[in-house]
Amino acid sequence: MGVMGIELRRSAALGAAVITVVVGVGSLYVATGRWSTGWMALALAIREYLLLMWPLALAAGAWQGRREHRAKVGELFATTARPRTARMLPVLGTMALTLVVAYLVVTAAGIAWIVNTASYVPLPNFVVVTAVGALSLVAAGWLGLGIGRLLPALVTAPALAVGGVLLVFFSTVSTPERLAAAISPAHGSGGFHEYQTIDNRVSGALAISMITLAVTGLLLFVADGWRLRAMAVLPVLLGVGVATTILPTDRDVLTWPVDPVARELVCTDDTPTVCVSRVHANVLDTITPRAREGLAALAKLPDSPTVVHEDTRTIGYRQEQPAARDGVVTIEVRIDKRGRLAHPDLVVLDVVRGLGVPYDYDCQNRNETVERAAAYWLMGREPRSDVGLVPGMIEEDPAITTGAKTLWQGLRALPEAEAVARVTAVRDAVRACRDSEGLLSRSAR
Repeated sequence: MGVMGIELRRSAALGAAVITVVVGVGSLYVATGRWSTGWMALALAIREYLLLMWPLALAAGAWQGRREHRAKVGELFATTARPRTARMLPVLGTMALTLVVAYLVVTAAGIAWIVNTASYVPLPNFVVVTAVGALSLVAAGWLGLGIGRLLPALVTAPALAVGGVLLVFFSTVSTPERLAAAISPAHGSGGFHEYQTIDNRVSGALAISMITLAVTGLLLFVADGWRLRAMAVLPVLLGVGVATTILPTDRDVLTWPVDPVARELVCTDDTPTVCVSRVHANVLDTITPRAREGLAALAKLPDSPTVVHEDTRTIGYRQEQPAARDGVVTIEVRIDKRGRLAHPDLVVLDVVRGLGVPYDYDCQNRNETVERAAAYWLMGREPRSDVGLVPGMIEEDPAITTGAKTLWQGLRALPEAEAVARVTAVRDAVRACRDSEGLLSRSAR
């Protein structure tokens, strides 16, 4: 421990840890909205930022690996009776310890941000994903030590930093995806959907690759002859081969697997029933009164829905479309950068805008102008543009809002029963995927 203490003070290990913490925490807090939804989103975000941290650990190891060459004491140490392996263990241990602690500090900084809002904690998967991420940093540091000793040039460390970024990036996006999943510490960590996790088989495969990569670095660092250095590449080749054999064959499991527990619905005890996914359970109390306000607006129509569910059908880049459920309105739940409900004023609109009809992605016979006028009449508000109201909406045909206001004013001028009949006719047309043009401007039939 005394030797490791000296290594902490005099080696690059402590500096590498500080840089890792600064880069990791800085990357997290620059875009908190990307991972504020919960614990697994945080773990995946940190794994994604290994695109920066992994090359830094590689470069730090290379800088440390050339220490004997820089101090010109290699021949002196070679004459001592103590085996080289024993002399290098404190260096390896110190580098590993500081990088693991740095990774955990970055994780703790993220937990501090979400601990009061993220109610769903998938602890086993979170621990596994975090542990494999920390292991990958150790592998990078040890590989850097080995390369730094093998190529003790001043340019080695910065070259490895640049090369490490390119390696992690291209291995993450490369095909075949099975190879990418086996070798890239950042693979599968992008935020594809709210219920994302990493399959344990993928974590196990990456752990095998990283352990064998660390062994390769260790052999390069302690080797005294060319034969052992030449053999050092064998562990990582063997590890990648074994890793690819245990990976799942399903592309969706490799890239964006679903945590079924996070996707489960959590509902209110009283009625009207409002349900959100378990990963968003912390916003249920906030969303409930607004969702019920939307249901109250829809209640003006006959046979109106009585339940609101979060839409949990979007998985990755595909849209699962189960059979429409009678009496249920599905809405999107948005989380802000603090882990709370984003745009709460949109909840009522989200409930009412489809007039209580589940969205049919196959239906191309929709009239936004008519539906907007009908929805805003139910809410008792004047229609407005979605630009500046709906996140991501940056452009819209002004004629839609203008036409909706005209139709809305016409509805307001009608007796209540006639207006309800016309809006009901629009709702029925939407449900049947029929053209709703003109249904608000003439008597309903």
